[in-house]
Amino acid sequence: MRPTQRRQQGLQYGIYLLGMQALNYGIDKIPPVTLITIIAQVLLYVGLIKVPWNAEEVCISAVKIFKYRDWNSFLMSNFEHGSDMHLYYNMVSLILKGSYLEPMYGTINFVILLAILSCGCSAMYVGLGYALMQLTGDYGYYTQCAIGFSAILFALKVIVVCEEYDRIQDVGGLRVSSKIAVWVELILIHLLVPQSSFIGHLGGILVGCIYCYTFIGEMIDNIIYTVTGTPIIHEEQFYRRRSSLFR
Repeated sequence: MRPTQRRQQGLQYGIYLLGMQALNYGIDKIPPVTLITIIAQVLLYVGLIKVPWNAEEVCISAVKIFKYRDWNSFLMSNFEHGSDMHLYYNMVSLILKGSYLEPMYGTINFVILLAILSCGCSAMYVGLGYALMQLTGDYGYYTQCAIGFSAILFALKVIVVCEEYDRIQDVGGLRVSSKIAVWVELILIHLLVPQSSFIGHLGGILVGCIYCYTFIGEMIDNIIYTVTGTPIIHEEQFYRRRSSLFR
């Protein structure tokens, strides 16, 4: 999401809705890393976690990274949000995706994977911004600033789809194959929420595809296994998808 105004601190309607959704889902059913990640982002948004910046200052753009070497934005932009409803929709999505993947991959493995996806999504965002500026001559791609967890969520959505058998999904009232659901969602969000970051969402999808379909994903799994001593176990169809395109 592109930051448009300074956030208001305190309990807002979106945070209340998030609390209700979490209670309805069952707090005890949310895995620990997913739950801690949600709580931390809520506390960061309402100002209970004190940091020496505001959300707008750590929005990420290609120019801030390539020209000004603003590594704080590179690391923190994914965890700040521009509004309470922005936070609400992202965290509800994280509840669903984290509750599926974290028990499958293991808690520590999932922590490391989230960290890698965060860095990958930031790198992809600035890379796309620079490449689009070079291709189109539009300097706006180079300076466009964004914050939010959405890119990581799109990457996680790709991974969830790769773990599941192909099925029909409902995306905004459209029934589509899970193979293309993430692309349909990308377009719908861009049309319905123009202030959302199309480049950020696209970058998240590409990062998810790199993990699922290329040897880089295998390298990431091996790195995580080396660090934790516990392998990431994927479903059978995940391995078929990864091997069918690149072997």
